Amino acid sequence: MARQSPLVSRASNASGRDQAMKTAITEMFGIQHPIIQGGMHYVGFAEMAAAVSNAGGLGIITGLTQKTPQDLANEIARCKDMTDKPFGVNITILPTLTPPDYPGIVKAVIDGGVKVVETAGRNPVDLLGPLKDAGIKVIHKCTSVRHSLKAQEIGCDAVSVDGFECGGHPGEDDIPNFILLPRAADELEIPFVSSGGMADGRSLVASLAMGAQGMNMGTRFIATKEAPVHDNVKAAIVAASELDTRLVMRPLRNTERVMTNAAVERLLEKEKRLGDDIKFEDIIEEVAGVYPSIMMEGEMDKGAWSCGMVAGLINDVPTCQELIDRIINEAEDILAKMNAMARDKVPA
Repeated sequence: MARQSPLVSRASNASGRDQAMKTAITEMFGIQHPIIQGGMHYVGFAEMAAAVSNAGGLGIITGLTQKTPQDLANEIARCKDMTDKPFGVNITILPTLTPPDYPGIVKAVIDGGVKVVETAGRNPVDLLGPLKDAGIKVIHKCTSVRHSLKAQEIGCDAVSVDGFECGGHPGEDDIPNFILLPRAADELEIPFVSSGGMADGRSLVASLAMGAQGMNMGTRFIATKEAPVHDNVKAAIVAASELDTRLVMRPLRNTERVMTNAAVERLLEKEKRLGDDIKFEDIIEEVAGVYPSIMMEGEMDKGAWSCGMVAGLINDVPTCQELIDRIINEAEDILAKMNAMARDKVPA
C-alpha cells in the first residue's frame, strides 16, 4: 500500500498572490492549477474546454458528443484555434451492441495532437496501447478503490476518483468522498483527483488534505458563462439545492444521479411499479436521446440529465476565469489560516 502525499508547492508573484498551485497533476498535464473539467455529454464542446484551459485548468472535449471521428477531429481543431494551453478529450467506453468507432476516435485524438485523454465507463485497456505509444497521458474515472487499482495496474497515468455525490454514474457502492478519497490515498501509487461534490476553494483544500492531487468538476462548470448550454440549464442548477437530485436506473445496476424534473419522477414511478421486471425499454423515453433537447434547447422536463448534489453549493454563473481564480484565492486563504493556526498552537 502507498500513501499519497497531499503536499502542494506554490509559485508567487511580486505581490505575494500565488500564480500557480503545483501538484503531481499540474506537472503531469502541464497546467497551471490542479482543476479539471470532466467530460460531459453535450457540454464538453471546444468552447467549454478552451475556456477552462485558458483559465489555467484542464478543459475536456467530450468525444462521444461528436457523431463521427471526423467531427471530433474538427472539434479538436476548433479548440486549438481558441487556446494554446493543454486540453484533453473524454472517451467513454459504453456497453452497447453497436459500439462507437473507437479506433477512429483514438486516431482523431492522436492526429489532433491532444496530450491528455480522460477515459470513463468500462476498462480502457484496449485503448491504452496506441494512446501511450503517442505519448498521451490517460486519466481514468473510477468509482471505487478496486477499479482505481485496476486502472493503475493496466497502465493509466492517473485516476479521477468519483464519490457517491457525483453527477452521472456514481457506481453501485455508494461510498462518499470523505471515505473514498483517503482510501484511494492509502492504496494508490499513481496520482488521483477528487470528483463529485467539488465546487470551490474548500473543495480543493479538502481534496488535497485527503490525498488527492487536484479536483475534477462537472456540474460546477456547467453553470459558467462559457458553457455552451441553454440558460435554462444554468438557471436550474443555480436554483437547485442539494436535495434536488435523484438516483435513477438502480434496478438496472446502471445508477445515474440526475436533476429531478417531471420526466425523472415519472421514471422513478415506473421503477417502483415494475420492480425487478423493469427493462431499459420501459424507460427509454426518459433517458435516450434527450440531451440535445435539454442542453441545447432548454426543454427542462424532456428527460433525465446528469447533475451532482453540488448544485446546492452553486449560486452564480461566473466566467471560467472568474471561477478558477476564485477557487485558487479561496484555497490560498484557507491554507494561510490553517498555517497560522499551526504557528499559533500553544503546547499543552
